[in-house]
Amino acid sequence: MNKSQDAFGQLLLSCFQGNESLEIIERDDGFIEAGYGNRYFTSYEDWPSHHVTAMKYVSGRVLDVGCGAGSHSIYCQDRGSIVMAIDVSPGAIQVSRNRGLRHGRVMSVTQVSASLGVFDTILMLGGNFGTLENSERASRLVKRFHRMTTSTARIIAESRDPYLTTESVHRAYHKENRSRGRMSGQVRIRARFKHLKTPWFDYLFVSKEEMAQILNDTGWRVEEFLDSGGAGYIGVLSKS
Repeated sequence: MNKSQDAFGQLLLSCFQGNESLEIIERDDGFIEAGYGNRYFTSYEDWPSHHVTAMKYVSGRVLDVGCGAGSHSIYCQDRGSIVMAIDVSPGAIQVSRNRGLRHGRVMSVTQVSASLGVFDTILMLGGNFGTLENSERASRLVKRFHRMTTSTARIIAESRDPYLTTESVHRAYHKENRSRGRMSGQVRIRARFKHLKTPWFDYLFVSKEEMAQILNDTGWRVEEFLDSGGAGYIGVLSKS
């Protein structure tokens, strides 16, 4: 990914430099959502309660998939874990390193392999179960995770139940997805910052039931769900 495509990374760099910076998420049906980039820099004391609870399940060597500004990675690192953080955004890895991350690589989740080592915990917070894109790829990748983790490993995966929305624009999008053979929460989006935009990519939102179904025959099971009080939740996944 070159600099002109790294809208997310440039957003994080701008925030890191002290600027109030706005991120735009554009969906392929024209729906647009905006949010301040400083939310990626939230300190542990201000994390939502389900993120705080999730940290109790972190142990050993950690792989953080889609680390963003590195907040979760650095917290785990400061608690004594050896953390390998990955993100497809070069700017995200640069910011994470500037904030104190020791081990980070520019890498897509599809490039993850046993060459990175053996892990005790895989973090997919910030909704990053979505980076698995669709049910088939998700199943394939979590099977790969099984081969590169210890027998007591956990995946801590965050998603958002798409069916809990009351907005007609989202329900119509879900219906169109189903008519095309896609999952309801399989969105196609890109991030924008100022004049920059990422390439289009798929991102997957699933219900708790769908997350459990994706895990069938992968060697993983849902150990516990941590609720946010809204549509978001974290699945704590352990080996079956």
